[in-house]
Amino acid sequence: MNARQLKWVYLMILALIWGSSFILIKKGLVGLTALQLGSLRILFAAIFLLLIGFKSLVKIPKEKWKYIALTSLFGTFTPAYLFAIAETEIDSSITAILNSLTPLNTLILGAMAFGINFKRSQVWGVFIGLVGSMLLVFNGAINHPEQNYYYAILVIVASVCYAINVNLLKKYLHDLSPLSITTGNFAFLLLPTLLILFFSGFFDVIHVKTVQHSVLFIMILGVVGTGIANILFFKLIQMSSPVFATSVTYLIPIVAFFWGLLDNEMLTPVQFFGAFIILIGVYLSAKK
Repeated sequence: MNARQLKWVYLMILALIWGSSFILIKKGLVGLTALQLGSLRILFAAIFLLLIGFKSLVKIPKEKWKYIALTSLFGTFTPAYLFAIAETEIDSSITAILNSLTPLNTLILGAMAFGINFKRSQVWGVFIGLVGSMLLVFNGAINHPEQNYYYAILVIVASVCYAINVNLLKKYLHDLSPLSITTGNFAFLLLPTLLILFFSGFFDVIHVKTVQHSVLFIMILGVVGTGIANILFFKLIQMSSPVFATSVTYLIPIVAFFWGLLDNEMLTPVQFFGAFIILIGVYLSAKK
């Protein structure tokens, strides 16, 4: 399989993994607070990655560690907590939809701050995907007026963090292996995450069955949805472009909506139409 085909395989796998992450967060919040959930997500991913990639840390040059720290902050630490807090008030599928703003932010930040050039077709792809996402968002807001959409701002901030992250990766860490980058990110976050988890009161309620059940969902989220997925994502950025890699966020809402159906969330015809438009945007943004 050549690189052109392989990047699409990676994109689809990431869409399935990350599209399932939002329902896992929703299930995790049944027994955990947002801070506990975010901390456990990072902690499980860190343990997994250090077990398989500890030796790869020596391959990171000393001068690259500042970028490892920055990408860990923008690509993992901040979004993990923002998504968890957001889903305490808005639906998991709506959160997934708002995450689709990431490619647009990647394009804007890449052009303004990182000197990355994009073709006109990629620009159109991003905006078409954004239109599809807006259809999904506004239709969801109409059908769920009881949700507090001020919390949607947290998801938008998280999407900006992701955009900063992918541009940093492409410009400063493109010559490192995905395993080294990912393991370095989580090694850097291990101590602050443990401190937040300790002061969140988690160890006072760990014996509660509801909490233990939620922890299982977050273990899956941490290992698969964060650890393994980040390795694949960094590899995808290296073999394609930041805009193509972040176009996975267009597919995530579709997967999230199907999970939502199983969790008694309903799709409207407008939302299906929005999903179709999103796919067109993915195709255009991938063209070189």
